[in-house]
Amino acid sequence: MTRANARELAVHLIYGRAFTGEEPEQVVSVRLDKEYYEKLSGENDVYSDRPSRAQLRYIDGVVSGVANREEELNAQISKFAIGWDISRISKLARCILQLAIYEILYVEDVPTGVAVSEAVRIAKKYDGDDTGSFVNGILGSFARSLTAPVEEAAEEKMESAEEAVSEEV
Repeated sequence: MTRANARELAVHLIYGRAFTGEEPEQVVSVRLDKEYYEKLSGENDVYSDRPSRAQLRYIDGVVSGVANREEELNAQISKFAIGWDISRISKLARCILQLAIYEILYVEDVPTGVAVSEAVRIAKKYDGDDTGSFVNGILGSFARSLTAPVEEAAEEKMESAEEAVSEEV
């Protein structure tokens, strides 16, 4: 199983949890149980291979992380979904956004660009091109907001240095 498939599987688990309210550990253990998992293999190609131990750690970590930080993640979605009340965003799109924002903030080995492009891919696969564009817009704004303070600080340093040089002249 690839990391992309593990990410997609994590979205399935986060989405399922949005309906059941189950604890994240329960969702992961029940849905990834060998017998239950094998039954799903005929329904979706993402279930054709079982996750490796490393992928299970990733899935467990992100499903638990999204559940534990749901309010924070939803606040970020609300902040960047301009003109949209979060309750109007489909549960699936919200779950995809939560996972991507969680990965960007808390999963060190996932580059921001990968989190964004994978979220867009999953959104398009399950909810269509319009949702993919919507997800891309929110995540793009979110990602830019993370680099904006760094860029502003660099610009301020440049301006200070230029002022210092012009005062010396």
